[in-house]
Amino acid sequence: MTAITVTEGRCRRDERGPHVFFMTGDRPRRGRRRYGHGPGGGFGGGFGHGRRAGRGDIRAAILALLAEEPMHGYQIIQVVSERSGGNWTPSPGSVYPTLQQLEDEGLIEASASESGRRAFTLTDAGREAASDGPAAPWDEAAESMDTDLVELRELVHQVLAATRQVAQAGTAAQIKAAQDVLRTARKSIYKLLAEDD
Repeated sequence: MTAITVTEGRCRRDERGPHVFFMTGDRPRRGRRRYGHGPGGGFGGGFGHGRRAGRGDIRAAILALLAEEPMHGYQIIQVVSERSGGNWTPSPGSVYPTLQQLEDEGLIEASASESGRRAFTLTDAGREAASDGPAAPWDEAAESMDTDLVELRELVHQVLAATRQVAQAGTAAQIKAAQDVLRTARKSIYKLLAEDD
């Protein structure tokens, strides 16, 4: 097993030198889930995931999407997020077990896709179940979307993108200056929470 030490956003892998995997995408590999891995666990956390949906919502969303075309688990997560305006991004921990359950019930079946992921399609029983459910269960999430929160999230992602650019192409002085800017921004944001209304 490779030893990894993380210090101030940097990762040292054995003696091969530091890697800023947060900025470059050179992230240490981890074990994959049975059906692949989704976008969870990275930057954003619950802040970027919008509302939490019940398993019934996730089940209905999967059936509705597979009624349109075969999809793999990661694609289902992406499409639900897009159609809800980013306000509902199901976690891999809820999507993949639901896929397994639907497969056990005989409502969906899996086959290998060109990408190597398992793509799921509806069986005849699955098509009947999909027709009985809501056509677009993600609409409720989109309608309840907090536009201020969405804008805040987008600004955070824009700052992250700019920070990555500095990390990849900036000089040592520019990287140091960017650190100062981010420290100041962090302190200012926390100060907002400490201020009286």
